[in-house]
Amino acid sequence: MTWVFILLIAVVVWGVMAFLLKLPRTGWEITAAALLFGISGYALQGHPGQAGAPQAPVENAKLADQTLIKERQQMGAAFGQGQSWLILADALTRQGQYGAASDVLRKAIAKSPQDADLWVALGNALVGHTDGVITPAAQFAFQKAANIAPDHPGPPFFMGLALAQSGRLAEARTLWAELLVRSPADAPYRPDLEARLARLDSIIAEQAQMQGGMTGAPPAAAPGAKPAQQ
Repeated sequence: MTWVFILLIAVVVWGVMAFLLKLPRTGWEITAAALLFGISGYALQGHPGQAGAPQAPVENAKLADQTLIKERQQMGAAFGQGQSWLILADALTRQGQYGAASDVLRKAIAKSPQDADLWVALGNALVGHTDGVITPAAQFAFQKAANIAPDHPGPPFFMGLALAQSGRLAEARTLWAELLVRSPADAPYRPDLEARLARLDSIIAEQAQMQGGMTGAPPAAAPGAKPAQQ
């Protein structure tokens, strides 16, 4: 059935060129031969019955963490009005399209520059675009959100996460510890924050122990040796 459609399309194309586009009669045979040549090439190399294999987008190698998207949605329910923009940006983020999500959020911020949720989402998209490394642009977005809505838990939480992923553990711990102190006991994000802070403390302790083991204790003085002069 596929070849019937292909031949029918070829006949229609030839008819349009010959009668509607007023192709000279001297070119009829050449046009028909070209169409038949193209069909022959497709017959040799084409596979119309084979399933397609679309290429994945460039940034689709690492999809977004669904938990973090949900976390941001819980934290930002009452700090902005750009929900329609956030829905679109979240959809792009779920597909790993951080660059496209950033472009959408920049347009949204141009319309609503005082929307803290949009700034938090932009910071997350910029961090995702660099595979978890916090950049000055992402840090600016988080800080802007914090300035607009000081009570918003999103900026310190996600900036802390980006700092931790970038190896700046002490800075991340400071932000998360301060956020935990001022978070309500029934905040939906509090259990996750407590768990992340505990894991961060464990990593910091392990690193301190490893550094201590590599440095080693100072050598003991030999018996009877005089103490060094200060």
